[in-house]
Amino acid sequence: MEVRFREFNPFNCWIWMRFPHPVGSGERGYLETAFDSWFYLGKLGGFNAENLQSHEEGAELGWMAYSHEAAAGALPALMHNMGPMEYQEEWARCWVDLGTSDAFALDVLINALGQLNNDVLEIEELLIGGLNEDWPIEEQPDALFPGLDELDDDEDDEDDEDDEDDGEACEDPQPRD
Repeated sequence: MEVRFREFNPFNCWIWMRFPHPVGSGERGYLETAFDSWFYLGKLGGFNAENLQSHEEGAELGWMAYSHEAAAGALPALMHNMGPMEYQEEWARCWVDLGTSDAFALDVLINALGQLNNDVLEIEELLIGGLNEDWPIEEQPDALFPGLDELDDDEDDEDDEDDEDDGEACEDPQPRD
């Protein structure tokens, strides 16, 4: 399974998977369960790199002192929303708003999909972010910051030329907490 990251907006992110053949209904069940499980853990704040006390302790966890104060002091890291899994020929995609969850969430998803690839369903390619030329996206009604990743290269090139005429380059707006 090849993993590639493309233009990335955590509040409006498409995750694309390409398979060697269209995905059957049984395989879809495994894939959708993996995504649903991942999302629910994220919605509950499970992907908070600010509070990884067991991980930071290392291999010796016996009698580890867990700090409730440190856990309570960590900023929330919550996923906001996820759309349904969609399928088209040998492709599947899912829209997510990763919210304030940490990039650690993506590592967990990549690890889970890697194991799914080894055991159940061959995934040729996992693309995180960006668009697929063959499968246009619609504006997500549940996006907290809609329209932030309009990625049409032709429009971007024209915008860049206009910005040069103004003497000032405009950057994409960054979401604020």
